[in-house]
Amino acid sequence: MGHVTGTALAERTPAGGLLIAWQLKDRPVLLIGGGEVAVSRVVHLYHAYARITLLAPRAHLHPTLAAWIEAGVIATYIPDWYTNPSQLERKDGNDDYAMIFTAIDDMERSQEVCDWCRARKIPVNVADVPASCDFYFGSMIRRGPLQVMVSTGGQGPRLARLLRQRIESALPPAVGAAITNVGLLRSKLREAEPAQALSGERMAWMSKVCDTLTLDELAALSPSTAQHWIHHDWPQRRVPRRSRRSWQTYMPCRQSVGSFVLGSVTTMILYTAWAYRRSSSS
Repeated sequence: MGHVTGTALAERTPAGGLLIAWQLKDRPVLLIGGGEVAVSRVVHLYHAYARITLLAPRAHLHPTLAAWIEAGVIATYIPDWYTNPSQLERKDGNDDYAMIFTAIDDMERSQEVCDWCRARKIPVNVADVPASCDFYFGSMIRRGPLQVMVSTGGQGPRLARLLRQRIESALPPAVGAAITNVGLLRSKLREAEPAQALSGERMAWMSKVCDTLTLDELAALSPSTAQHWIHHDWPQRRVPRRSRRSWQTYMPCRQSVGSFVLGSVTTMILYTAWAYRRSSSS
């Protein structure tokens, strides 16, 4: 590696990968296998809006997959075993699949799929065989538009799951709605001020809004309030004021703290009086 100037780079880890959001919307993917692992793959692909083709024998099909076939979650179902690479080609005469996944117990067949895909530069994932994977699946958190992936580079899937649970428990409940509303506010702002020359100012104003308002306030943002901000606050490049209603969400917390303090003080007074009377009587 050549000389690197500037900030020093952290030491690279052996399992380091490039974590990216691969766009699969409306793109065809092939999944081979019909068991538990295949179910988890469909979950990921469904959330990516991919067009899923499933190749698996009906006799060994997981009930969840069967239900998803009936519901249309899986676009094309081929009720057959994988036996040869000719099954990896699309039958409609179009281009190759965007990705191919194997979730079968036959290592020889899986490696055959891997070799065929790599010869054609098709990204491939072979379940539980890291060396035969062009990419890995991580443990995912999904809250509306928010996606967080925890990856151990295929070395510790169970640990990835445990870490994901800890991170997920720390996320505020309103984070998904807040992100959705910020996205809507950005869209409305671009509609009102589409000029490319103002992109920097739009970004700066949106940053101030996100830095100033709480997640709960952003989650409660209504379309009419967003429109008001754009027409009255954006022209002045001013951060919107917090509404009285938003402050009311903190009142129960204030009352709870006040009640706790009052109760604690009362308890101390009563205890002091009891102790004084006891010492006097003795």
